[in-house]
Formats: sequence, C-alpha cells, structure tokens
Amino acid sequence: MSNMADRVELKAVDLFCGCGGISEGLYKAGFNIIAGADIDPRYLITFSHNFPRAVSVKDDLSKFDPKEFMARIGLKTEELDLLSGGPPCQGFSKNVPRKYRYLNDPNNLLIKTFLDYCECLRPKMILMENVAEMKNGFKQAYTDEILERLEEEGYSVTHAVLDSADYGVPQRRRRAFFMANRLGVDIRIPAPTHTSINSQLQLFPLPHHVTVREAISDLPILRHGEGEEWTEYMCPPLSDYQKQMRNCQTRVRNHVSRYLQPMQYKRLAALKPGQGYKDLPDELKVKSGYSGAYGRLTWDMIAPTITRWVFHPGSGRWGHPENIRVLTIREAARIQGFPDSFEFVGTYCQQAGQVGNAVPPLLVKKLAESMLHQLGDSRFR
Repeated sequence: MSNMADRVELKAVDLFCGCGGISEGLYKAGFNIIAGADIDPRYLITFSHNFPRAVSVKDDLSKFDPKEFMARIGLKTEELDLLSGGPPCQGFSKNVPRKYRYLNDPNNLLIKTFLDYCECLRPKMILMENVAEMKNGFKQAYTDEILERLEEEGYSVTHAVLDSADYGVPQRRRRAFFMANRLGVDIRIPAPTHTSINSQLQLFPLPHHVTVREAISDLPILRHGEGEEWTEYMCPPLSDYQKQMRNCQTRVRNHVSRYLQPMQYKRLAALKPGQGYKDLPDELKVKSGYSGAYGRLTWDMIAPTITRWVFHPGSGRWGHPENIRVLTIREAARIQGFPDSFEFVGTYCQQAGQVGNAVPPLLVKKLAESMLHQLGDSRFR
C-alpha cells in the first residue's frame, strides 16, 4: 500500500460506482477517492458510508453534463489522476437472451457516456470494467470505439478479459478491463498471481486459487435466520486470505443468515455439499429449474460468480458447504474480495445486490498497483 502522502496526492473519481467495489480497490492501492456517482440511492448510501469524505453524486450521468459534474466536485480538466467506472452492462450480458441484445441498447450507450466524461476530465489514467461479452460483442463495436476515442485523446490503451480467481479472489468471475494513460507508457496487464495448475516445471510456482474454505471458514457457524449485526470471529485466521481480509479487526459486520422458507430449507437440507437441483428428490423439485439452482458449495472449490441473487437459494450455488443456509452478506463479500472493514447498508436484498453487482476490490487493487508501478511515482509529482 502506498503511504499517506501518495494517497493525498493521487485523486480518483468512480463513475457508476455502485456500492464502491472499484473505489475500495483503488483506496487500498493508495488513491484518495474524491467522488462517486450513481443513479441508485440505495447503492450510494453504502458508498457514502464507506467513503464519507467523498462527494456522492446521485444522478443519471447520461443526462448530466460532464462540465457540471466537474464543477460540482471541484475539478478542472487534466487535474484528476484516475477516472474509473463500470457502466451498467445488461445489454451485453450472456444472462440476457441473444434475441434481446442489440447494439444501441440504452445500457450499452452508457459506455459512450463514460467516454464523454473521459474526454472532458482528461485524467492521467483510466480504468474501466465491464462484462466479458462486451469486449468482443457486436463484432467488437464498442471495443473499437473505446480504442478510437481514447487514442484520439492521446491515451495508450490496454484491454483484456481477466478471471478474478487468477488474481487471488476466491471466485471465478471473468470481466473485461480497459486500462489507459496519457503519460506515454504502454501498460501491460499484470501477470496472474494464482493458478489452478501445480506445475513442477515452474521455477517459482504460483499459489493455488483461493478456495471457499480459505475465504470464509473463520466466520461463525450459523443456522438459517441466525446472526447479529456485529459478531466476533469464531477463531484466529485460518489462511493468509482471511488474515488479509480481516486486517487486524476483532469483529465483523453483515454476518447474518437469511431465514429460509420451509420448502427452501427442505431442499437445501436434502443436498450434500457440491450437489444441486438435479440431485433433489422428485417430490422437492420445482416445475422448472436449472442445474445451478439450490446448489451447495464445497469447502475446497473456487466459488462461482457471485450475483445479486445470492440471497435466493433457487437462483444459484449459494448454499453453505456445512450449514443448511445460504451465504451471509459477509461471506459473499469475502468471496468478492471485500475486506471486512467494508460495511454494507440497507435491507438484506439490497445488500445482496450491492455485493453481487460490484467489481472485486482485491482485483482492482492489483490492477491499480500494477499501473502505478509501470508508470512510476515520478510521473505524479
């Protein structure tokens, strides 16, 4: 982590900030988060709670002039060190049937809005995230536009689809990232830090992917419907990942188990770790379901992609590997790479949406640190 002098010097703004996943990663890399903007007040409440000194802007950025935005947060062109954002991506997502995906979907056009802000603010660095399908979707139309517009403004742009698991996040989550700067440096995507292959041929073998056990096994045992807003840890950290997520805290928030309806409980109770919908007895199956529904995690697996539906057992593999319940918000946050110091505000379902739609802070931290290392501290002094 950079020292405090660096943090004060390096300013970042997070557009489409959600609850603050990108912001948290940038903060851990040494940036001072001066503002975040989002259209959803439920997300901004959590962002403001965790970044009380940042300006929170609730507005539709597609209808908010970038110059007015700059005036509101007290910035002039070329003053900002880094502009980040994860424009909403439903128009590209593979979760949307192909026949309903189209090039000029309003959600896709928010990428153009992000580029408008880039051109107006002209930050030294840019970090943008989106679903993996965006990079090649519609014959790379949006990737081509991103490259064309930013390169015309003098930016060098690097882009790639990355899997969070390869960078120490205990979750398989593939996303597209665009890293740009106007400081004359061709940024390289950082090499993976973790791998699933234990190759003896490597001179310096990488650590294995972080498992569910390494991520959450130190959090208190709960039955469904149990838990307090604040709770002490069950034991000392049992892995390097847990130690990193705790960061010397002695208690944790948001570890509360959602109460399950009787039939939901029966379905999860009928399954062993690793099993799912197809393993349910016929009398417990729903009329229609998919293989991932009512799935239970195992301790030694890498978790699947956390989504905003993590609160509902019928929407994915959210069953705890040992307790008959779904993951708590804190467990889902751990799997997303949020440190325990990051607190979520709102109803249980609102918090689930905040966690599931976030960008893993741990991955953002590694990307931002790599950018700073390659650019060199002298370029910001």
